[in-house]
Amino acid sequence: MAVIARITLMTLILGLSACVVQPPTEPTEPPRPTSPPAGPAVKPHPGPSTVPSKPPTQTQKPMPRTSASFAPPPGGASHWDPRMGVYVLEGQTNTFYRQRTYYRWNNGWSWATSLQGPWQETDSSGVPGGLGRAFAQ
Repeated sequence: MAVIARITLMTLILGLSACVVQPPTEPTEPPRPTSPPAGPAVKPHPGPSTVPSKPPTQTQKPMPRTSASFAPPPGGASHWDPRMGVYVLEGQTNTFYRQRTYYRWNNGWSWATSLQGPWQETDSSGVPGGLGRAFAQ
């Protein structure tokens, strides 16, 4: 009987403690006055403090050299293209790599397990999705 009472008490304590911890609520906006403030309206003169500055220039992040999920190709210079989801081989035109497979675009897709081939023809369903979409007609 004491075990059931302890379990019930612990369940009650845990249940109530979950109710106590709540995220803070955001303050509500104070009410706005319904009539304009008394006195003459003054327009600010444009000056250095009121002239809008140029929007900040967005610096592009450099392309990541590697992927967190896929190993780079062995023995070749490459960089990861997150949009296509493949490594782009540098110095090789339209040649890509992912998961021990090379992909090449030359007016159609082909793939090989070695950069030297043999290359086998395939269609866009045989290449990673982002890569196929990047070269879609």
